[in-house]
Amino acid sequence: MTVGGLLCEGGAALRAAGIEGARQEARLLLAHALQCPQEALLRDPRAPVPPEVAATFRALLARRTAREPLALLTGIAGFWTLELEVSGATLLPRPDSEALIRLAGTLAPDARRMLDLGTGTGCLLLAALAERPAAWGLGLDLRPEAAALARRNAARNGLAARAAFAAGDWDAPLAGRFDLVLSNPPYIPSADVPGLMPEVARHEPATALDGGPDGLDAYRRILPALHRLLAPGGVAVLEIGWDQEPALQALAAAHGLAPRGREGDFGGNPRAIALAPIGGGGGAS
Repeated sequence: MTVGGLLCEGGAALRAAGIEGARQEARLLLAHALQCPQEALLRDPRAPVPPEVAATFRALLARRTAREPLALLTGIAGFWTLELEVSGATLLPRPDSEALIRLAGTLAPDARRMLDLGTGTGCLLLAALAERPAAWGLGLDLRPEAAALARRNAARNGLAARAAFAAGDWDAPLAGRFDLVLSNPPYIPSADVPGLMPEVARHEPATALDGGPDGLDAYRRILPALHRLLAPGGVAVLEIGWDQEPALQALAAAHGLAPRGREGDFGGNPRAIALAPIGGGGGAS
């Protein structure tokens, strides 16, 4: 087989499976199988591909047409300015979550101590640290394997000296206060989880998706803890579902927290909300 022949084969299979950007994904999978940059595939489409590499490519193609996420096949995902290792143990980083980093950059550009609740791959904390060379951060995740993954990602991106990761729950009794608290908790209502796209429903951990009957269970744990976790002038930036802002603001007000800002995702939907204790929060209103 040749590079061009395998790309045609892969693109056709992915299109038949209803996957958008089929040709681009075929290039990514073949480049991964060949362990070469994508650009190398374009230089000589007639270049022969060893049979064992073609077999690897076709195995990857079969997994992708079964709707396994592309990032899990390559083991790598980009987020903000970072390249991250990913696994099925955590939620995959998503571009929409970069809304939290943009909002935190506006409201807490000088934060020195940061906390990431439900850190997963570590994407939020590491992206925030990359923007603040003098800052230090802690990421908590209930799953030890997620904390270990985030630790590897800190090393991968040259941030290990300024990031620590541990297994712990949302309201773990931490002996310290933070200028910035970040979190992308599970916020999908339980009844909606089975109807998510197959890449998500079948391959990402339900514990990182299922937010309880109304999607707000995790916030009910996080919001009361913010008074203890935030330093004077500190702010929390949380990811929310596209239609959850009114409900979350009402829940926040019941816990003595006021909104300090919001940021939309790339589709223009509300995606990040900033909160701080009433009368003592950080950021601009």
